[in-house]
Amino acid sequence: MKWFKWIVVAFFASTILSVIAYRFVPVYFTPLMFIRCGQQFSAGESVTLRHHWVPLKDISPSLPVAVMASEDQRFLEHHGFDFKAIEYAARRNREHPEKRKLGASTITQQTAKNVFLWPGRSWVRKGFEAYFTVLIELFWSKQRIMEVYLNSIEMGNGIYGADAVAEWHFHCQARDLSRSQCALVAATLPNPRRFNSSRPSGYMLTRRDQILHQMKFLGKFPE
Repeated sequence: MKWFKWIVVAFFASTILSVIAYRFVPVYFTPLMFIRCGQQFSAGESVTLRHHWVPLKDISPSLPVAVMASEDQRFLEHHGFDFKAIEYAARRNREHPEKRKLGASTITQQTAKNVFLWPGRSWVRKGFEAYFTVLIELFWSKQRIMEVYLNSIEMGNGIYGADAVAEWHFHCQARDLSRSQCALVAATLPNPRRFNSSRPSGYMLTRRDQILHQMKFLGKFPE
């Protein structure tokens, strides 16, 4: 019991300190980046990791709005969990089991998963995700959450973050992404290794237009 107590104390201390540290320190690497590199190596592919950390002020102001329109329209209103979206997803999945499962992860939850955890759908991982989501909302501002999210999420095969996808898919910097390009990047986020923002399909172009329409109602992301 004594050792168990020390393990519990060490876990909470280390995780809380990590979250506080990442409030100020750039996130240069994530577990997913290492996992993808391992998968590429195992498959005999060349190991590709393209990632440049840039502050939020150096990212197009349209990109935060685009990802909110696509992923989490109540991001500025909730405290990490969108219970309305969770209720709707649960009801829809229950009533229409033949359709693709609808998720309700917020941008904060996705940030917690990308920065601190591993991909997967187990209840254990979801429990850790909820724990880190609470910590992130407690210690970070919405601006910091968005900054880390836009710098750490997968945006293509071996591409992570806004500046890398701007360079490799649009031949510009993150600050120069147009409103339409931002919506196109956001359209890939459900599956960025399947959907390529540099070679959009008809479905992606339709999804881009839907996101552009939703962006009109969200306004400007607060500084």
